[in-house]
Amino acid sequence: MLSRRLFIAAALIAGLGPVTSVCAQQTVTVALDWTPNTNHVGLYVAQAKGFYAEAGLDVQILPYTDTAAGTLIANRVADFGILGSIGLFTQRTAGADLVATYAIMQTETGRLVFNADRADIQTPRDLDGLTYGGFGSAWENALIGTIIRHDGGEGKFETVTLGTSAYEALANGAVDFTLEVYTWEGIKAELDGKAQRAFRYSDFGVPDQHTNFIGSSRAYLEKNKDTATAFIAATRRGYAFAVEHPQEAADILIAANSDVLTDRPLIEASLKALIDGHYLQSPAGAIGAIDPAKMEAIGNYLFKAGALRDGDGNPVGERPDFAAYYSNAYLDGEK
Repeated sequence: MLSRRLFIAAALIAGLGPVTSVCAQQTVTVALDWTPNTNHVGLYVAQAKGFYAEAGLDVQILPYTDTAAGTLIANRVADFGILGSIGLFTQRTAGADLVATYAIMQTETGRLVFNADRADIQTPRDLDGLTYGGFGSAWENALIGTIIRHDGGEGKFETVTLGTSAYEALANGAVDFTLEVYTWEGIKAELDGKAQRAFRYSDFGVPDQHTNFIGSSRAYLEKNKDTATAFIAATRRGYAFAVEHPQEAADILIAANSDVLTDRPLIEASLKALIDGHYLQSPAGAIGAIDPAKMEAIGNYLFKAGALRDGDGNPVGERPDFAAYYSNAYLDGEK
């Protein structure tokens, strides 16, 4: 099944055209982790403002497919891609050739949410015995269990795997709580008038993390150091521009994806939340930088939770070298 998906993805990508342009620019392909959204704004800004062209690059943002971006990167279908933090750690530990090269988010965007009228939920230990609308990953169980136990509970709850239908189920009261990305689902709930309360992961024993990255493969980076450095630098310019000029950035993102981004108020409010909450740029001014302490902390957490498994699906017995999972060298312009 995986090889068939890769074949289909490669076929879609092949339809984009030749790998070099008439201007002899170096082509770089980028795989998305989801349909276009505000997490991707820096890519589209860099493309529209000519930052990539100035760097001698022809950047092609590939059509989203249901094959994980990490899989496309590791199998040389895409040069770069958007990697979720947990996906990076689990896929890399299992043997995938993946390296994070740019932190899109400087802090965690996720949170555990429930309807605001639930008077019976005051602290995480109140979640014991309730029903969670989930997405089917082992990470969720470790995360929620930690949050509940940190508050003195047992960490026992029922799970119904619903995928993105979990948000509707929560609103209808069919489940008691779920996980969401505040800067997207949370903002949408606010705009729709759905009152929620939430628990932040890092307040209850889960290390803060970079929610997602732009990453590549070690093989690509070693063969294309100059191209990789130019791409990351131009991408950083795109995200920095978005932070300074959110309205123009929102216009660019919507114009490039007018077929799927039809809710302008959501796009503008989501981008505002990303900027005001210091997700795209830290309070200290960092944009794109990967924090080694955060990588070590979340890596250690996943290892101790048994969430990191080898290629055969068995929990790894020795702590991996998490320093090999990422690099700031391309962001800094080092080679």
